[in-house]
Amino acid sequence: MIRLATRQSKLALWQTEHVAAELRRHHADLNLELLPLSTRGDEVLDRSLSEIGGKGVFLKELERALLDGEADIAVHSLKDVPAESPPGLKLSVVLPRGDWADWWLTADGRGPGELPPGAKVGTSSLRRQSQLLRGYPDLQVVPIRGNVQTRMGLMTSGQVDAVILAAAGLQRLQFPLQHKLALAPPEFIPSPGQGVIVTQIRHDDERTEALLAPLACALTTDQVAAERAVVATLGGDCRMPLAALAEIDAADRISLYARLCSPDGREAVEITLHGRRTDAAAIGREAGRHLLAHGGREIIAALPE
Repeated sequence: MIRLATRQSKLALWQTEHVAAELRRHHADLNLELLPLSTRGDEVLDRSLSEIGGKGVFLKELERALLDGEADIAVHSLKDVPAESPPGLKLSVVLPRGDWADWWLTADGRGPGELPPGAKVGTSSLRRQSQLLRGYPDLQVVPIRGNVQTRMGLMTSGQVDAVILAAAGLQRLQFPLQHKLALAPPEFIPSPGQGVIVTQIRHDDERTEALLAPLACALTTDQVAAERAVVATLGGDCRMPLAALAEIDAADRISLYARLCSPDGREAVEITLHGRRTDAAAIGREAGRHLLAHGGREIIAALPE
């Protein structure tokens, strides 16, 4: 029996079912069981993620289940995973990446530049907020929490004029949309690891690691190695308004785009680096050092606790 720990949201269950289906595809006789758990990030919806501990609050109960032996695998969205796993645990494999973009969603199809000053845009992400205000400082950002259905409901009911959500989640849930706009570089860069499903296991669980190995995507692994090296170099805090995207071409050359903004979008430091795919992590570390040396330390120091 292999037990997979998951959050209880529809998206988290979809992602865990996807991992289970891939495991069954490679190991037809494998006996699997899902273990849905509630996390602090799911329970506390009246405060921002930065106030209650950052995106890592979506992981702690799943990680506890691993450490206590209640589960063998935890399934996460990689963008929610801090740079380092707790002692005794490790990230195992990353699956092929979904769409990494953010989608701008409105009831009437208007883009960010078509909304009037003061229009309300719902997002719980400092990264999305900072990049939006950088280009559209007259808009008003409203922090919203909850699952996809809840946040979309705030837009369709008119409580906010637009919301920004991850494309991959909406696609995986096959959420019906009338109007969407992909927010893409250079104006918008996604969160490090956005669109990627990752598994976490106990560090000494060689059997489970071997079972998961066929699910790994080498291309995605190298992309996120660069992106997450930026996170680690900046301190491993996924609460900060940091954006990073790595792309690899047919010649195995990697391009990394990284940006750190102040929450109000008024200050920003960014860099684009190119290099060999085999140097992905080193390129990420170089990008992180550049961000810190050119204003990033000051931006991080000024972030709310």
